[in-house]
Amino acid sequence: MEREAGKPGYFDLKTLATHSCCSVRWLRDRLVDRTHPLPHYRVGGKLLVNRDEFDHWMKTHRITSSSDQLAEIVESVVSKIRLSGRVA
Repeated sequence: MEREAGKPGYFDLKTLATHSCCSVRWLRDRLVDRTHPLPHYRVGGKLLVNRDEFDHWMKTHRITSSSDQLAEIVESVVSKIRLSGRVA
């Protein structure tokens, strides 16, 4: 992914919050996530996140199933639970 001219390659958390429409607090929590931490750099005391790495990290969280499919899955599970409760 090629960066647009004039756009920074690294964001501090405040700028990243604006770029991502996420809060600084939420982003801080992602930095220490045990399963899929947000890649970042510490330069002196400053936390920086590479724009391209952030965009890639976000794409790994993409949801591909539609809400209709999710509703069908939930209904299926609930039906099985109801049936198992009646048999017992």
